[in-house]
Amino acid sequence: MPSQPRHPGRRRATLALAAAGALAVALTACTSSDKGVGATGSGGPVAGTTPNASTSATPAAPSRPSASPATTTTSVRCRTSDLRASIGLNDPGAGQENFAVVLTNGSGRTCTVYGFPGIAFFDGADKAVTPDPERATGQKEPTVTLKPGASAWSALTFTNPEVTGVTTVTPAAVLVTPPDETESFKVAWKGGKVSNTGKASVPQVSPFGPGDGG
Repeated sequence: MPSQPRHPGRRRATLALAAAGALAVALTACTSSDKGVGATGSGGPVAGTTPNASTSATPAAPSRPSASPATTTTSVRCRTSDLRASIGLNDPGAGQENFAVVLTNGSGRTCTVYGFPGIAFFDGADKAVTPDPERATGQKEPTVTLKPGASAWSALTFTNPEVTGVTTVTPAAVLVTPPDETESFKVAWKGGKVSNTGKASVPQVSPFGPGDGG
């Protein structure tokens, strides 16, 4: 009868170590074959795949957003508080009375004027005494950029009331309202008689353009 091993526990331990060694070799082989799965040329994962958990590669840093395109600072429109208003002297011609309604940028910032002024003729008691002037149609309406100290002007014109024979009134002041504003300027009127019938010699105003009308 064969003799029994004297140390059966030691033999079992040896077998266990051998088995563990074989398993380690197998795992090492699997790890080596899986390295790089899910990686792109930039080091990030391919869409729809999961990077292998056994790898130790450092994830690629997120890309920086591209720089924002350069933007152009747009001037804001002129407010009444930015402006000063005046009315130039009459420049008559061919039976027409012609005045320049001028807005000047009195602020320290650049702003824009676009469109028509609001015009109303008032007496000394601040009561409107003529129909509202009409807007001259068919003219360009440019956006006028006003740097500090620059001006824009609108032509205020009407037929001499003596030519049309209409009744008239001599206003004391004109209320000038900048485009898209509700606050007005009160400017003394020195232009003489104005029609108050609304039938003829009704004043017209043009869109603002650059300059002071001189």
